[in-house]
Amino acid sequence: MALSIITNIFAGNPLDRASERRGDVAWIAEKLEDPQSLAIAVWNGKVLIEDSPPPEEPVEGVPAATVQIAYLRADMAQELAGGQERLLFLGLWKDIAVFAVDLEGGADPAEGPLQGLGRFEELRGVAAVMPPPDAGILATAKSMFEWRRKHRWCSACGQPSEVADGGWKRICPACKGEHFPRTDPVTIMLALHDGKCLLGRQAAWPPGMFSALAGFIEPGETIEEGCARELKEEAGLTATGVRYHSSQPWPYPSSLMMGLLADVDSGEARPDQTELEEVRWFTKAEASALIRGELEGVFIPPPLAIAHQLIKAWAEE
Repeated sequence: MALSIITNIFAGNPLDRASERRGDVAWIAEKLEDPQSLAIAVWNGKVLIEDSPPPEEPVEGVPAATVQIAYLRADMAQELAGGQERLLFLGLWKDIAVFAVDLEGGADPAEGPLQGLGRFEELRGVAAVMPPPDAGILATAKSMFEWRRKHRWCSACGQPSEVADGGWKRICPACKGEHFPRTDPVTIMLALHDGKCLLGRQAAWPPGMFSALAGFIEPGETIEEGCARELKEEAGLTATGVRYHSSQPWPYPSSLMMGLLADVDSGEARPDQTELEEVRWFTKAEASALIRGELEGVFIPPPLAIAHQLIKAWAEE
């Protein structure tokens, strides 16, 4: 049973993470040698995929997936990894162990040891056309490997750290410090006032692109307080009420987007000219046109992004 009626892309990883098994070195080794165990591959941040077979019974109104995860045998992934450093135990699919291998270097493995098994693509570009569970699994692996690459040294003493717990922890052999994956909490909100929603744009974005306002939660701050602060800082607005919509794991590199709808006290918004160069109010009719891509000269992020889903949810209320 789904925990929420709203499941954004990259949410819904179906694997049993089996965290109690991560520290069992013998069990992990056994599963890596098990011919039934599977693995996914990530190369320089790209994911190994293959074309999906057409569905036997298409569902009306539901777009068919065109790509899917290209799985490897886990023992092959172990050979490619050359040790535990580049391996990650993702969890169990029923009784089948699923791993991930992190590959680096200039030569495309799909034209070498993985030739004929799939192709590497940017996850952002294919996530919306694969089965949602596949996108969730790949997002988990991508985020974890980004963390590994950026935390190879102990943040306490600076010495090299070592992988542990199936890739979910790093231990410093020098000072015995333990380091765990981090997730950066981000509040992303649709400000509402007098039947309109507020969207903003950054100077670096493509011309005409607008999106919901967003910002990282700071230490000692609640989600609601972070939302209110960002609205004040970026648009000069005061929040009078905040309600939760949904959340989305965002593996770029490792954030948790917390989607909110925020009532504000005024329609007098002004961009801070640091984060935002422009803000603009949209009616529900205009927001609906944005969802359909029919508002001339203006567009919003694609359905992949939670910002799109926030705008869509409000427009269709």
